[in-house]
Amino acid sequence: MAATTRTPTLLLTLLLLTVGGASTSLDTFVYGGCSRLKFSPGSPYESTLNSLLTLLVNSASFTLYNNFTSAAVPVLYGLYQCRGDLSAAACRTCVAGAIARLAALCPPDAAGGAVQLDGCYVRYDNVSFLGVQDKTVVLKKCGASSVGYDSGASARKDTVLDYVVAGGGKAYRVGGSGGGVYAVAQCVQDLSVGQCQDCMTAAVGVLKSDCGAAAAWGDAFLGKCYARFSEGGAHSRHGGYGTSSFPFFPLLLRLYLCSGIFSLLSRGGYKVRSG
Repeated sequence: MAATTRTPTLLLTLLLLTVGGASTSLDTFVYGGCSRLKFSPGSPYESTLNSLLTLLVNSASFTLYNNFTSAAVPVLYGLYQCRGDLSAAACRTCVAGAIARLAALCPPDAAGGAVQLDGCYVRYDNVSFLGVQDKTVVLKKCGASSVGYDSGASARKDTVLDYVVAGGGKAYRVGGSGGGVYAVAQCVQDLSVGQCQDCMTAAVGVLKSDCGAAAAWGDAFLGKCYARFSEGGAHSRHGGYGTSSFPFFPLLLRLYLCSGIFSLLSRGGYKVRSG
């Protein structure tokens, strides 16, 4: 039977791998997950999904964001968004890579899925999430400075984060200080201007409250936005997230392999608490 249940389906299995060394590659895997709802191979759902994913990749050749709703029944919803500083060519490559990651991460009959790479975000589901605010904390992670507490750096971090929050309604915002602290924030563009601002404010609040004054970098990914800061550049970290080439073991083993404590939520959101 095709997956037509009209209830929230994206109860996501999260995979977060931590490795040493800085990482800024656009295809760096941040998080991803899959719906527990299944569809029947060969069903109209499968052909609609294949068409939707093709549309996402093709559209990424021309614009950094788009969303689609299928005209066929069962209805499917999908979107992609690339980082605001990418070219269209880089966006297409990232989106195609994200879909390939979903194919590796999710069972072939999963009715929905989402993946965040360093350079782009892709999501599809049979329940509409378009225009729906989601400030669920998906992932928060902080990195300690190698030189310890620096009151000046802490003040510069807060100043840059405040600047990013006050970014004039833009969906993608970058800020930097003369002291070498940089920040970036982005919300998914299906949100209204007010929703975007609300989400970014919440993400920056997570960084300020959860990353101590000595933190050299921090990432806060919420359901519909993210904010990040670093002493090494807006998109750099002093520790990568790894890649999805790591074997995809069953759920419980995945959770034990990861360094954080994972809470799986059923609102299309998901939460990670780093240990």
